[in-house]
Amino acid sequence: MAKSLPRRTMLKGMGTTLALPFLDAMLPPMRAAVKPIQRFQAFYVPNGMAMEYWSPKGEGKDFEMTPILEPLAPYRDQMLLFSGIKASWNYIHAGASGSFLTGTPRGGRNEIEIIADVSIDQLLGRHFAQETQLASLEICMDLPANAGACTGNLSCAYLDTLCWRSPTQPLPMDWNPRTVFENLFGDSGSTDHAARAERLEEHKSILDSVTGKLADLKRELGPQDQNKLDEFADAVRDVERRIQRAEEQSNIELPAMNQPLGAPPVFEDHLALMLDLQLLALRSDLTRVVSFMISKEQSPRPYPQIGVPEAHHPLSHHNNDPDLVARMSKINRYHAQLFSGYLAKLRATPDGDGSLLDHMIILYGAGISNSNAHSGDNLPLMLVGGGAGKLKGGRHLKYPNKPSQANLLMTIMDKMGYPVEKVGGSTGKLPVDTLPEV
Repeated sequence: MAKSLPRRTMLKGMGTTLALPFLDAMLPPMRAAVKPIQRFQAFYVPNGMAMEYWSPKGEGKDFEMTPILEPLAPYRDQMLLFSGIKASWNYIHAGASGSFLTGTPRGGRNEIEIIADVSIDQLLGRHFAQETQLASLEICMDLPANAGACTGNLSCAYLDTLCWRSPTQPLPMDWNPRTVFENLFGDSGSTDHAARAERLEEHKSILDSVTGKLADLKRELGPQDQNKLDEFADAVRDVERRIQRAEEQSNIELPAMNQPLGAPPVFEDHLALMLDLQLLALRSDLTRVVSFMISKEQSPRPYPQIGVPEAHHPLSHHNNDPDLVARMSKINRYHAQLFSGYLAKLRATPDGDGSLLDHMIILYGAGISNSNAHSGDNLPLMLVGGGAGKLKGGRHLKYPNKPSQANLLMTIMDKMGYPVEKVGGSTGKLPVDTLPEV
């Protein structure tokens, strides 16, 4: 067995003392046995896909990268592509985003009935909550819609978020980089170490004062009010836990980043800020769960910068016109290209014995396949990342029996080390390690 050396080993001789450089032998003996931190991210693209330009040709390891997937070629070995998966709830645009992380088999029936299921990002957030300052991060690129019906006479909530805290509680997703920054680092103005430390001390002083006053107040209240005060005290203790975690992580050196003033008017500038904030949150272990929508369902955003001046949503109803489908595919490819740039940053960020990408599972795709018919068959989905050794990429898996998207969510929970009995309308886990025909 190789000898283990202390970190401050010195060589003495000839009247001189020299410190050895850092050697592998100075690593803790059990370091290799330490499990890497796992992280999950959803990366959602709206309005379906030009399936002719997405669907991989070939199965198993012998698949060809299609025009939409080509920008992701550098990550082929960490891509697990799926064909044949059916949407859990296929009801135009509401069911697309509404079931993407929930696997719910149904939603509401009118604009005031809001029903889905707990989304897997929230299940995972609760699982990791004691380890990070934020249980999860919910980010999008679009302003939320006004209240009322947005699609199929159903609530706008189904379009505005992927994330559900409970079957009746959709979570808002933040589109403003300024408020995302404040959520992560407070209003200190930058990621500078001194500014973060000063903010922590200020928050600690406030909480110390609040905790003392709560104890005095409780003695003066009746039983019912004491119960309410206990619930409030639990929330205070959660803030205290987050501050404690922040103090433990306060020495982490972060890339310099000033607090954004707001959302830049140019889409790519806005997106770059949002992706950088996600990267910062993951690399500093502020959270291990991120959900992101590059646009929401029914997004009318045009893309003249890539030669597609038409609004995205109307273009997605292309009546299967080959020319319009080709234009649609340019948007899909551009989204994949932007995603590829984000993956490059994840791969370039060291994390333990690998990179952030090595230790992540990213669910990428849409909740609709052929957008012209709002089809929920054969969803364009893939998992990207190493999954901390639990995900075998470089393959295209085809399922002939149309398994539910909810079954894939079950598998993700299993691969993340937090198996559950059910997600939405799931009927079991989706087999991704081996298939008889692969």
